[in-house]
Amino acid sequence: MKSQPAVVRLQALLGSFGRSDQGNIAILFGIAVVPIITFVGAAVDYTRANTARSSMQAAMDSTSLMLAKDLQDGTINTSQITQKAQDYFKALYANADAKSVGVTATYTAASGNGSKIEIAGNGKIDTSFMRLVGINDINFNVNATSAWGNVRMRVAMSLDVTGSMRDDGKMAAMQTAAKSLIDQLSPLAKNPGDIYISVVPFAKDVNLGSSYYNETWIDWSVWKAANNTMGTCSNSNYTTKSSCQSNNKTWTHDTSKWTGCVTDRTQDYDTKNTPPTSSNAPTMVVAEEYVSGSEKYCKTGNDPYMPPIMPLSYDWGALKTMIGTLQPTGNTNQGIGLAWGWLTLGTGAPFNAPAKDTSNYTYKEAIILLSDGMNTQNRFTSNTSQIDARQKILCDNAKQAGVTIYTIHVNTGGDPTSSVLKYCASGADKFFEVKQANQTLSVFNSIGQSLAKLRIAK
Repeated sequence: MKSQPAVVRLQALLGSFGRSDQGNIAILFGIAVVPIITFVGAAVDYTRANTARSSMQAAMDSTSLMLAKDLQDGTINTSQITQKAQDYFKALYANADAKSVGVTATYTAASGNGSKIEIAGNGKIDTSFMRLVGINDINFNVNATSAWGNVRMRVAMSLDVTGSMRDDGKMAAMQTAAKSLIDQLSPLAKNPGDIYISVVPFAKDVNLGSSYYNETWIDWSVWKAANNTMGTCSNSNYTTKSSCQSNNKTWTHDTSKWTGCVTDRTQDYDTKNTPPTSSNAPTMVVAEEYVSGSEKYCKTGNDPYMPPIMPLSYDWGALKTMIGTLQPTGNTNQGIGLAWGWLTLGTGAPFNAPAKDTSNYTYKEAIILLSDGMNTQNRFTSNTSQIDARQKILCDNAKQAGVTIYTIHVNTGGDPTSSVLKYCASGADKFFEVKQANQTLSVFNSIGQSLAKLRIAK
């Protein structure tokens, strides 16, 4: 005969305890049943209280953010804060177990470190089981704070301008969306410098701008090896490096003819945000000519042309004008776009972003990385998995440094979802997949809303 399941045997055993009239079994069972029920019931009651508290916390966080936005936008004044807090909270909080719910809001005006709203809430649940031991309710308290005026934001937009962006209206949609984001964020800046934005167009390389050709932190080895005609010979009869040197003359490269393209920095600095220096060669920025056919992609006047990186700025018009000049060209290297987006946020070389006033402000940094496909080429390889591996290290480093990363996969061709872009996002809610180009605008609007919350959330 098969043995009975343990649950069945336990049920039979408990039943026998209840029916037993021998010795002290019935008395012991009667004594034990109340604390057993109480202990089991206490877990149920505490779970209900925790659920009520958690949902209250979420409602209060949203309430404080909305109040802060309303005050910044001027849609309410300080005398309306308490009533508006209660209205928002009532609309957001719908836990049926919570009783005697109360919410109070306190506003503190700007005093050096910005303004803030503090909301305190409380409530209770009526117990179902613990009342057996005289505990009729469980109380809970929740607090939420939103601050603004003391939070400054720096955002880098790293935008894919590779050749495939010309398809399906992707380039035009990205330009419209990026300009719209600037329009969305710029009103949040009440003072110059509250919000800075940089734009980093990327393909296989990025365009740093040829004006840097005299900087001592540029590594010219790659550029010089590939450019046999960019220079002069000690004998003017020879116009190439090879002909000059084969005739025992001295060849001098002319770096002023560099178009501004830079490739990946030497590993491991390709995954770090270390400002380049001339004293430590591996940290240097590696110059090269990004050429396809006969075209140099960073050369002014070329078509197509990849414009130089625009450092952090609050010249909103200039930022939008630059975005309007973007053209599709070249292969995909998401890592270099992300790396240079991160570099634009730093206060060191090459862009020397404005110093941070950390005694009076909190700073939040974000990178928006948009790309329409998988990685195809960097300085070291054309192996996608190897490029992705470097990019993941870079993303880990940036996130560990406190940078919030939003990633967008513009996937109009039905390709598999980009695993590396999904990995790089600072959370599932910060990765977006665009199936049609016209969805890009709504994605950037969502990111703008998220950034606005980051700026006022404390």
